[in-house]
Amino acid sequence: MAHFTATKMETNLIKVYDATLLSSSKVYQINGTHCRYLGDAGTIQHPQYLFVPLPNQRKKASFRLNRNKLMTRCYEVEGMT
Repeated sequence: MAHFTATKMETNLIKVYDATLLSSSKVYQINGTHCRYLGDAGTIQHPQYLFVPLPNQRKKASFRLNRNKLMTRCYEVEGMT
């Protein structure tokens, strides 16, 4: 009786708690979409963080997150650049 185990590529997601650690060289997962950080906009009181989806993602358009959405929805994908 043969026993096979399926191997699945594990992706470690690291929650983003500090917006100052965002980097354009890292890959982030936001609502299931892999994205790259472009920079920030807005004001000091109301900052906005700009992201663009990577190729071959369902979402195509760049988008912005405010600080609250960034803290609840944004994860760094460990090991992806």
